[in-house]
Amino acid sequence: MKMAKINFFEWQSRFQTESDCLNYLQELKWPTGFICPQCSHTHAHFIQTRQLYQCAACQHQTSIKAGSLFHRSHLPLRKWFWAIYFVGSDKGSISAVRLSKLIEVNWRTARLMLKKLRQVMGHRDSLYLLSGVIEVDDALVGGKQSGKRGRGAAGKTSVLIACESKENQAGYIAMKAVSSVNHETVRDFVKKSVCEGQQVRSDALPALNVIHEHHDHEARVTPSNKVDEWLPWVHIAIGNLKTFLLGTFHGVSGKYLQEYLNEFCYRYNRRFFESEIPNRLLNLAIIHSPIKLL
Repeated sequence: MKMAKINFFEWQSRFQTESDCLNYLQELKWPTGFICPQCSHTHAHFIQTRQLYQCAACQHQTSIKAGSLFHRSHLPLRKWFWAIYFVGSDKGSISAVRLSKLIEVNWRTARLMLKKLRQVMGHRDSLYLLSGVIEVDDALVGGKQSGKRGRGAAGKTSVLIACESKENQAGYIAMKAVSSVNHETVRDFVKKSVCEGQQVRSDALPALNVIHEHHDHEARVTPSNKVDEWLPWVHIAIGNLKTFLLGTFHGVSGKYLQEYLNEFCYRYNRRFFESEIPNRLLNLAIIHSPIKLL
């Protein structure tokens, strides 16, 4: 869906006050007026002291923020809206420390906001399956440590990557952090990321052999100096991912890696319309169901 482009000054002008944010949220939630989520009645009484709407038919009470990412959040919407802009407007993303300073919240609050937004990004991209010619590979992500290098290295997390090959450019991508690269994790990743019956290319890693179960799979033993000819786009995606993680976040532990992969993929898949991302992410947060973090 095409969204309007927006810059810093337009965002600043549109969402100057809490009322601006509430009005925008209400317009998207009830474009034709109040609709009760319980019985679909179209008339309600507004309870000023609690900022709630009470349905005139079934007496169900709801708020403008109910059923959205902002449900039960004690933070002003203005801080949420600006966090969304800062996350969406910079292709290098933003750290929790930096965000906490920009919107004047503590680090923990900024961290939880980013965690929720990254989950929303991951949920959105999980609705799409890759198709056409697909390149599949794995990578190791993590900080440098002494000892063994390559597979099995300490402090590294395995990531499975699938990337559409569109001849002269990459298409959409999907990434999944896994405990190890084996038949089970590969089978699950491909099932959830790629349409059945596609043409899939990979290297000759034995764990990737299960791809042939549901796809036209071609695996090649590829020397390191030839690998970019066989799997060019997936390797570019891997390189961009590592730059993304090291540039803004200076590395990420395996425990939290998937949420950063969610953000990277969401941003990468919309790289041709970067200026639309803040509006896309805001609208996604409004229509997304609440997220309860454990």
